[in-house]
Amino acid sequence: MAKYVVGDVQGCNSALQRLLDKVDFSPSRDHLYLVGDLVNRGPESLAVLRRCVSNQSSISVILGNHDLHLLARYYGVRKAGKRDTMEEVLEAPDVHKLMAWLRQQPLVRQVPLADEALLLVHAGLLPQWSVTQALALAAEVHAVLADEHACLAFMREMYGNLPDVWSDSLQGMDRLRVIVNACTRLRFCTVEGRMDFDSSESADQAPEGLMPWFDVPGRSSGHEAIAFGHWSTLGLQNSRYLIALDTGCVWGGCLSALRLDGTLASREIIQVKCEAAQTPG
Repeated sequence: MAKYVVGDVQGCNSALQRLLDKVDFSPSRDHLYLVGDLVNRGPESLAVLRRCVSNQSSISVILGNHDLHLLARYYGVRKAGKRDTMEEVLEAPDVHKLMAWLRQQPLVRQVPLADEALLLVHAGLLPQWSVTQALALAAEVHAVLADEHACLAFMREMYGNLPDVWSDSLQGMDRLRVIVNACTRLRFCTVEGRMDFDSSESADQAPEGLMPWFDVPGRSSGHEAIAFGHWSTLGLQNSRYLIALDTGCVWGGCLSALRLDGTLASREIIQVKCEAAQTPG
């Protein structure tokens, strides 16, 4: 049995199918993990969601910022963005079933392996968080999203850039907002872990005073394996403890998969070239 971890699909279901065909994916034998941003900007968000819901025994996902945006639009607390391509989902006859499934998905999960576990997060972890703490904090958000009444209330308060730094004393919506922003929006932060939400440049173009979250000295999760997406300008990264898998499928780049045959040491990168669904900028 092989396990595949795939970067941001963003509604590019045809590219996902070509990738699965390339690796000869078998739902009865293999398992697929998607690192968030299942939907939006690409042309086939509805097909991606239906694929996931119909194959829950062989597909596991985490939530990205676009997936949360879809939930916020479904609940009527967020307006359409200029690049949104989610109307087909919102108008689908099975939208209620799809959204009930989507809000049950976590922000963070682990892929169990023979040698070590691989943590999946859409964007990043704050430097103060260990993997164990990140899993516990993400579970707090998961519990809120899984309860429909609590989810609606949270969606109304979820958006915002403050607080922009973690404190164990945070409570209520402020606490949940920091967790969501780190897990689904983080790219750059200060050495103290203060998050920046304005910059999306590549890692070597960090604004003054900022650095990629994974480069913060002494990061608590620095010696634990993490795979993430969200940062297409970063490109493919495949180092010992850090694997970046958003390779810009929706922009005409590639859709990338990490193949794992039981151990992290067995990893292999597989890619398919994608047609651009949108133009960057």
